[in-house]
Amino acid sequence: MNVSYRWLSDYIDLGGISPQELAEMMTRGGIEIDSVPSRNAGVSGVVVGYVKTREKHPDADKLSVCTIDAGTGEDLQIVCGASNIDAGQKVPVAKVGAKLPGGLDIKRAKLRGVESQGMICSARELGINDKLLPKEQQEGILVLPADTEIGRDILEVLALNDSILELDLTPNRSDCLSMIGVAYEVAALTGRPLNLPNPGKGLYPTAELTSDYIKVSISDPELCSLYTARYIKGVKIGPAPQWVQNRLIAAGVRPINNIVDITNYVMLEYGQPLHAFDAAKIAGGRIDVRLAKAGELLVTLDDQQRKLEPHMLVIADAEKAIALAGVMGGANSEVTSDTTDIILESAKFDGGSVRRTSRQLGLRSEASARFEKEVNQAFVREALDRASALIALYAEGLVTEGVAEAKISFPEPVKIELSLGRINGMLGTELSSLEIKTILSRLQFKAEVSGERSWSVTVPSRRGDITRDVDLVEEVARLHGYDEIPTTLIEGLTTTGALTKPQAIRRELRTIMTNAGLQEAVCYSVTSLQRTKLFKELSGETKPIALAMPMSEERSVLRTVLLPSLLEAAAYNLTRKNNDLALLEIGNVYHSDEAVLTRLPQEKPRAALLLSGNRRSASWNRSAEPVDFYDAKGILEKVFERLGLAGRVAYVAAQPVGFHPGRTAAITIHTERGTETIGYVGQLHPELQRDFDLPDTYVAEIELAPVYEYADRHIEYRTLPRYPAMERDIAVVVDRGVAGGALTDAITAAAGELLESVKVFDVYTGDRIGSDKKSVALALVYRHGDRTLTDEEVTEAHARVLAQLEQSFGAELRK
Repeated sequence: MNVSYRWLSDYIDLGGISPQELAEMMTRGGIEIDSVPSRNAGVSGVVVGYVKTREKHPDADKLSVCTIDAGTGEDLQIVCGASNIDAGQKVPVAKVGAKLPGGLDIKRAKLRGVESQGMICSARELGINDKLLPKEQQEGILVLPADTEIGRDILEVLALNDSILELDLTPNRSDCLSMIGVAYEVAALTGRPLNLPNPGKGLYPTAELTSDYIKVSISDPELCSLYTARYIKGVKIGPAPQWVQNRLIAAGVRPINNIVDITNYVMLEYGQPLHAFDAAKIAGGRIDVRLAKAGELLVTLDDQQRKLEPHMLVIADAEKAIALAGVMGGANSEVTSDTTDIILESAKFDGGSVRRTSRQLGLRSEASARFEKEVNQAFVREALDRASALIALYAEGLVTEGVAEAKISFPEPVKIELSLGRINGMLGTELSSLEIKTILSRLQFKAEVSGERSWSVTVPSRRGDITRDVDLVEEVARLHGYDEIPTTLIEGLTTTGALTKPQAIRRELRTIMTNAGLQEAVCYSVTSLQRTKLFKELSGETKPIALAMPMSEERSVLRTVLLPSLLEAAAYNLTRKNNDLALLEIGNVYHSDEAVLTRLPQEKPRAALLLSGNRRSASWNRSAEPVDFYDAKGILEKVFERLGLAGRVAYVAAQPVGFHPGRTAAITIHTERGTETIGYVGQLHPELQRDFDLPDTYVAEIELAPVYEYADRHIEYRTLPRYPAMERDIAVVVDRGVAGGALTDAITAAAGELLESVKVFDVYTGDRIGSDKKSVALALVYRHGDRTLTDEEVTEAHARVLAQLEQSFGAELRK
């Protein structure tokens, strides 16, 4: 919101307060001011001149020699190159010695042999943004209204001796989207009285009744609570007065004609958007506020055809939609130079409805920006009367008697109980009752005593952001001054901050995996529909969740699996010669069993990793070592060990879609509910590697919810062994399909508590033992914590191990 300092001075005396001081005061009071630029870009010595004569330059086709009366008593001869210069015009004249923006000094000069005693200026040469001028004034010199006083300083005429306060408003302070709202705020900060306009001043209705010309109705009361209209006859379309144009330009609004400019002026003044319809284009003399029909079309004032949907609120006559309620008018009811009678609209539309329509159509306007934040219903009628009076004055319109109105409801004023103890308790101050009453009075909040040192405060409807007593406490703090609030210790119960179990596990998981050499990637949560089909076992039976307004086809649905995002990241890195990759991502995937959502999808936390390239690069004394399946599995084993899940987790050979059929394992976890698969680890399928242009790549993805549930991060410490261990190695021949993990599990169960560890250290396959067999060599370590073991004890335990292997797997000792 751009606020003109001069315009604001109409409502409140700002004497003794500079624009910069006012900006500082408002910022300290909670309304941030970004900057305070001056409208004068460096202009001095420019006055209003009258073009008495214009003649063609004798030696230049595109130059004119003009005789100018600049109010000095002597005519000036000025050579001008503008094509729109003509005798009888009032124009800005920079006299000799004048200064213009950019450091330009005006001096006497000769142009093609003809003396020029100054310069006739365009808007751009005066430092005015010509894009904010009416279209007919954007080229050539600036032509002023015929009644402009000759010799008057152009700074006064165009209101350039002004400063603009650029307000950076938070959404809750929509009351300051109007000059009157800002005036209320400044009055509260300064304690000075307000001088608000009389909306009915100059409003002298004719004997004819509005109801004879127009009737209004509301078909959807949930989205419009009040609709009012006035019928104005005999308007003369033309330029708005210069002072109105000056104020619109200062606010960043381009003047168009007197009717549109007055509605915009009143919108800026009251914060209440208005719209004028050409009465001759309204069919049936009726206006109805209704929902759009399916497939209904409307060409808006920006000449774009809009396809409307049934949830969009429109203004309609007896035959057609004529405006998008609260957003933009329709071209089929636009006020033009041929308009003689108008219908002036002022209404209260539901902010949520306006916001949805505006966002869906990609159509933002000054009106929608205000309706979205809810306008003050009390200003609806006042703004209508104010605009009608100005149209009667500056467009010679005749306002008919009465207002066409449809009213569904009028909100009751908010009343809030407030006590002195509550205020001082929250702010840590020692304010008195008199000080509180003074602050409420400056805010123009009505306060009635409701008890000892407590009040019942009635909040005016313009302050829709105040609904609770804490809001009033904040107002007291603002007006008292944040700098005046003492620093005090916090009182009351406190809660020690701590991470939840999932948060702590996720943090530890990230630490373990990054310590293992992985780098964390943060990928998009949205992907393409095709990507969601890559890993069916990981995505399950979920249906892809489409975005309502996707950025592109590649980012059109929520991801159901993490791995495709990591594959994209890997492909991106490889094309940039970053060949050795170790990536990690911890994030959510989104699952739903609904094709069209009626409830929120499930957000499932997951972790994924990707390894590609070499674990160790080549050096002068060693070859490069490429990553393999066991690097990925080893990282997961370290994670599960640190989280106390090593005894619950197992790896089972699997062939899920998207993975290499012979180098992949399902990761299972044993719970009270049984054995659950929580993810997969393995090499990418060769075809998928080819699609992404990747070398051999190993990936894993796991569900984190079971990890959160069963993780036991309690660390048990054991003393260092005091007694020696006894080692036994065995090599057994078993079927090739027997997993090494099954052998170690059987050995652990058979050997009992004397077995300290068992691991596979060699696997041999070859013709010497048969094509369907393999030899597995295992190292067993036996130890007792309290004494030295005897050979007999170890031999007995070892015999049980051999018997168990023979019984369970048909194992034979390799000789």
